[in-house]
Amino acid sequence: MLPHTDTITDDQMAGKQSASAFIFLLFFLSVGTLISVHAQKTWCVAKPSSSLATLLKNINFACSQVDCGCLQQGGACATPANVFNHASVAMNLYYQSKGRNAWNCEFENSGLVTVSDPSYGGCSYV
Repeated sequence: MLPHTDTITDDQMAGKQSASAFIFLLFFLSVGTLISVHAQKTWCVAKPSSSLATLLKNINFACSQVDCGCLQQGGACATPANVFNHASVAMNLYYQSKGRNAWNCEFENSGLVTVSDPSYGGCSYV
């Protein structure tokens, strides 16, 4: 005797196809959103409310990890020669070199991730 097999009706098949299409669409939209978030260029700058001591500490830390030659006299980002601008450049160099992860712009809550390019004059925020 042959075992009994259930037959699938056209309505059941259509329902399964709709569910599969919905799952595929949901997956496609999720992956597309993740790609667009990671594809967007971001930069790390110093928060305007940061203290001078914190900014100096950030410059020292970042420049111990990455090449901050552009901040030296005659460098592309040497002017304006103030701590806020130099900290922003140094923090961004570090942030970019570490993969543009939000936690690489933390700097004890003195960093800010922005989607607006902060480059100015000849100083290009990579």
